[in-house]
This record gives sequence, C-alpha cells and structure tokens, in this order.
Amino acid sequence: MALPYWRLSGFYFAYFGLLGAWLPYWGLYLQELGHNAVAIGALSSAVMATKVVAPSLWGWLADRSGRRSTIIRVGSFLALLIFLGVFFRTDFWWLMAVVVGYSFFWNAVLAQFEVVTLSHLEGQYHRYSLIRVWGSIGFIVTVAGIGAFLDYFSIHLLPWIYTLLLAGIWLSSLTVAEKAGNDQRDEREGSLWSIVSQPSVVAFFVVCMLLQIAHGPYYTFFSIHLENLGYTKTVTGVLWSLGVLAEVFLFLVMHRLMGGFSLRSIMLVSLLLSVIRWWLIGYFADNVVILFFAQLMHAATFGSFHAVAVELVRRYFKGYQGQGMALYSGLSFGGGGALGAILSGMLWDYGAGLTFLLAVVASAAALLIAWLYMLDHRLTV
Repeated sequence: MALPYWRLSGFYFAYFGLLGAWLPYWGLYLQELGHNAVAIGALSSAVMATKVVAPSLWGWLADRSGRRSTIIRVGSFLALLIFLGVFFRTDFWWLMAVVVGYSFFWNAVLAQFEVVTLSHLEGQYHRYSLIRVWGSIGFIVTVAGIGAFLDYFSIHLLPWIYTLLLAGIWLSSLTVAEKAGNDQRDEREGSLWSIVSQPSVVAFFVVCMLLQIAHGPYYTFFSIHLENLGYTKTVTGVLWSLGVLAEVFLFLVMHRLMGGFSLRSIMLVSLLLSVIRWWLIGYFADNVVILFFAQLMHAATFGSFHAVAVELVRRYFKGYQGQGMALYSGLSFGGGGALGAILSGMLWDYGAGLTFLLAVVASAAALLIAWLYMLDHRLTV
C-alpha cells in the first residue's frame, strides 16, 4: 500500500494551522475582552491542562479498542461543536468551560494521529519529519496571514477563524485511517509500567515537561511582549512565522541529522539553545536583529527536540505507542505547558525579564537532567 503522504500531511497542516492562529493571538483577544494577566494565563493554560488527561484516556481507549481513526474523527467533530460556545458569552468562567470542553477532545486527536502516521511509515520512520513539516507550514500560513489581517480588521473576528480551522481538522480526519494489520499488541515487551518506570524514561518525561514549562511564557505572552515594545501585529505574525519557518527547514533535513548524530546529542544541543533563546527574548527583544536570531532557534527548541522525542517514544513504547505518545503529549505539552502558562501569568506583572527568566531556569534544569540521566543505549545509537 502506497504511503498516503498528502492525506497525512493535510491533517498536520490543518491541526497546526489552528495552533498558529491560537498561540499568538488568543492572549491578545482575551486582553481586548478586558481580562487581566492572571485570567489570560489561566485561560491559556486550560488548553494545555486538558492534555494531561485527554491524550492518555483516549490513548488507552485506542490501544484497547483498535478504533484509533474513529476516535480521531469523533474527537475532531466534538471539539468543533463545543467551541461554538464562544459565540454566546465572553465572561471568564464561561470561556473556561468552553476552552476546557473543546480542548479535551481536540487534544485527544494529535497523539493518536501520530500513531496513525507511524503505522504508514513502517520501515521508513526517518520520513516522519517530511510529513510533519506540513504542520509547520500550516502554522506559518495562519500566523502570518492572521497577523496582517488583524492590522486591518477587528480582533473580535478571531473566533470565526478558529471555527473554520476546527472544521478543516475534522474534514481532514475523514480522509485517512490507520494502516490495516497494524496491531501493536503483537510487539509488546512487558507491561506499560515496566516501561515508564525505567530511569531513562522517567528522565525523558521530566525533561520534556521542563522544556514545555519554558515555552509557557512564549506561548502565552510573546505577542503581548512585542505589542508592549511597539511592534505591529503584522511584525508579530512575521516573527512567529520566522520561528516556524526555521522549524520547517529543520524538519526537511532532520532525517539526515538523525542518521549522523545520536539522539542524545541532538537533544542536548536543542536544550542548550533553548536556554540561550529565552534569555535573548526576555532581555533583548527590543533589538529586532537579536530577536530575529532568537526566533531562528525555534528550530531547536521545538523542531529537533520534538522529532527526537517522537522517535524515542517509538523505541521505548513497543506495543504501547498510543499510550506512550499520549503520555508524552500529556506530561509535556499538557502538564508542562499548563504550569508554564500559569506561572508566567503570575509573573507577568513583575516584568517580561523575570517571566522569561522562568523559561531560562526550566531549560537549564532540563539540560542538566538530560546530561546526567539520559544515557540509555537507545539514545546513543
């Protein structure tokens, strides 16, 4: 059976297109509605907090039922349906209920779609980054397009854009299914607990969580930070796009990097660049040249680290890839992302420097743990 490259790529394009519309502009939209920094942090963290529970629950169900594609399609549709609640009220608790409801299902689908993609890549896993790159392209298209759009039109139109993108995710989920005959249970080596209790796996999840804590100030307040410094929304969109454009180029060559360097080496370099990036954004964002180079580092702080993480989940969780991918998503993007958003919301009123110092410290801690504890042979080959 031929690889359904464009159908797999289409889902990533739609899914991360929504993320490109959400991360840079949701905080600005909430600010326009009159919500304060703590409320913005909480409403931003809600999307990430549901990742702690949702991916693991749906991952367990998918591995047990074998109906992964159905779960992806139903989750995408319910996310769209619940999100329509934003058109009725905009007070804090109503928005919190809507965001928690829609993201509970939206967050269920990506981890399972990653497993669908890997099922089609059997024997050619190095091609994952060539499919995943279309998610980055979708992010760029929406973040740049919406940035320019909002310089001329009201930000109150943003929920309509989110609705269209959620509809695109659902429609694209209807076009591809898991590869027939892909029964992971035949590959199982011991229990799930025997895998997650391994020291290198524990260290892996702690590192992933710390890196996403570091991304919390960026995802929640980067656009507001730039607006306070006098950047237009168009420039803000371009700077977000620049980071993901660097990620695109990284994904295009990632299969070669993974063939020439160990996973551990790639991970350590990614974490070191993360420390440098957040320090530059926190203290030198008024210098556009420095900001330009800081955004290029997104190729490492997200791109190369994520590609390594997906490969490690595949190697660690044989027979349990659905639950392994769900744990990776839940603990890192969920728990780490939510904690990062909440902490940054609490720190923001004390200044951007202190807020991004949180990201520097979290990245440095992740680097130290990876250096000391991630020595498993599966990382060094």
